[in-house]
Amino acid sequence: MDPILLSHIKKINGPILVTGHTGFKGTWLTMLLEQFGIEVTGLSLQPEPESLYSRSSRLGKINEAFIDVRDSDAIFKFIEGHKPKIIIHLAAQPLVLDSYKDPKYSFDVNVNGTVNILDAAFKVRSTEVVLVSTTDKVYENNGSNKSFSEKDPLKGKDPYSASKVAVENVIFAWREIKKLNGGPRLLTVRSGNVIGGGDFSNDRLIPDLIRSFTSNSEMQVRNPNSTRPWQHVLDPLFGYMSMIDKSLKGNDTEILNFGPNGKSLTVKEVVRIASDQWECKNKIKFHSERGQTEAITLKLDSKKAKKVLNWKPRWSQEEAIIETINWWSDVLSKKYTANERCSYDINKLFHSAQ
Repeated sequence: MDPILLSHIKKINGPILVTGHTGFKGTWLTMLLEQFGIEVTGLSLQPEPESLYSRSSRLGKINEAFIDVRDSDAIFKFIEGHKPKIIIHLAAQPLVLDSYKDPKYSFDVNVNGTVNILDAAFKVRSTEVVLVSTTDKVYENNGSNKSFSEKDPLKGKDPYSASKVAVENVIFAWREIKKLNGGPRLLTVRSGNVIGGGDFSNDRLIPDLIRSFTSNSEMQVRNPNSTRPWQHVLDPLFGYMSMIDKSLKGNDTEILNFGPNGKSLTVKEVVRIASDQWECKNKIKFHSERGQTEAITLKLDSKKAKKVLNWKPRWSQEEAIIETINWWSDVLSKKYTANERCSYDINKLFHSAQ
């Protein structure tokens, strides 16, 4: 994020509202905005005990409220009371495997939650931009190993990705409402598999590895040959803010991919890089799932973001993995607090972007 962009964002008269601010990506985003002096407020569920939010003692650090996005009345009252100029909507049920266990919950949170945010933003009329984060998994993936661009068709295979495709359709509908009745600009971002310090969610590769490293237990790793566009969480977040800045200046780009450079790494490659960096000698047991519930290959084409925003990922996939492992090593050894290590990464990535 360059200094000129920051100066524009800082001139916004009113807070940026981040939904899902207690989540992994939301916590990193609020820290990023705070570090550059940008007013931010948060709306989310209560944090998980081992989340980055909790590890960083974030409670009360910003103006925040703990509200379920499915509660339309509470959402409207909060947005009406705070009148944010920008809303960054991250709140979601983000896990593929959990979506199989409770598909209704995934659709309720992801689809109806987005409807509630957009409905309130259009009624309150103070908001100029709403940016909604969906996922790289919204594309129709037939295993062809292609890199998906913004123009490719959308189709969800599992309940999670299907719910996010439904979110995309909700946004399309509200863009039509905007044409008739006016309202904020609506932006959609689709990013790769974000990693970084502090993510401790279940059924995610890096958190599962950290649990194995710290307990000296055998690593159980599923689908070693599956590929994902791995990227450090800060890279797409810088992209989101750049997209908002361009939109406020009149750019009409509405949908952008944010993914890493290079060929997507396999799960097995990620495990090797992480294990080498931790110097872990734990036994690794790979296994393939029967009736694969997740796509085997996934790649994103981010050429449009590079052209429109002059954005590019600052850390390679390997660097992102190494930085994530180093974050955990430094925090668990008490070399840094979680706050200090996040600040370190933000400064390091920011200076590499200048």
